[in-house]
Amino acid sequence: MSKQILLTGAAGFVGHHVLRYFLENTSYGIVCLVRLNNAGNLRNIAFAANEDRVKFIYHDLKFIIHDVLREEIGPIDYILHLGANSHVDRSVINPREFFEDNIMGTVNLLDFMRLHHPQARLINFSTDEVYGPAPQEHKFKEFERFRPSNPYSASKAAQIEAGYSYFTTFGLDIISTFTMNIFGPNQHPEKLIPKAMRYAKKRKEMPVFAELHDNKLVGVGSRHWLHVSNIGPALDLLLRRGIKGEYYNIGGTEEFTNEEVVLHINKILGTKPLIKFVDFHKCRPGHDRRYALDSTKFAQLGFVPITNFYDGLLDVIKI
Repeated sequence: MSKQILLTGAAGFVGHHVLRYFLENTSYGIVCLVRLNNAGNLRNIAFAANEDRVKFIYHDLKFIIHDVLREEIGPIDYILHLGANSHVDRSVINPREFFEDNIMGTVNLLDFMRLHHPQARLINFSTDEVYGPAPQEHKFKEFERFRPSNPYSASKAAQIEAGYSYFTTFGLDIISTFTMNIFGPNQHPEKLIPKAMRYAKKRKEMPVFAELHDNKLVGVGSRHWLHVSNIGPALDLLLRRGIKGEYYNIGGTEEFTNEEVVLHINKILGTKPLIKFVDFHKCRPGHDRRYALDSTKFAQLGFVPITNFYDGLLDVIKI
């Protein structure tokens, strides 16, 4: 009998790409939990609507998985927990929503696993933002101290700690991951790359977060970037070869400032860059200037990104 995966957040940006990967590269049956909030979109999963191996179930993980729903889900071998509320600005406006979604949603899923599928393996999917701002030249390694700067990253840090506690207390097979900035087709328009594309095409001035002192530019936000096509293979590798209870940083090697990303986009589109630097201290509380991960541990497990930043950016812009 084929393995069965429970995928949360399947209608979201990363989730639907992961769904497509496992459909195309495995024989697994896939049960998709979807909520369809501002990030989840039915159009993202339309390609799988008639797939016999896929079952879609509506459920908000802020509520427990009750017995009727549990029977509908059926037997499970793997759980990919990608469902989350994820945006710094909105978490500043409504912190409670993020803590409810990302912490209680995770705890409800962990209890479902503990009580009904203790033999399963769960990948608890988080972000590099839990580590807080990275000093220049430093890349965070697994198990470095969490220093989240905003409600979103704090909720994602708590999500990981909840999972690790279920590993240590109940012996569940839980693996924790942290990814750098993910980009690709169908990303929410509020994110940097689709927003920069939209502004370039409309010849609008693109706001770029930076550090300003007395209106003088001190530094621009910097990120490592990973095309979404890399996430499916990364999770597949962890399901097969990951070590129970371990943390893994998932990332590539390419780091760019937000300004450089906007310039790359304009170069590909053949448009003149129009950039306005915005002081993140004033307009975005809890914003971190730089994120960076050391992914050596995951590389030693055998992970090699299949799509680099430039090819990934072309993939997004050609759509």
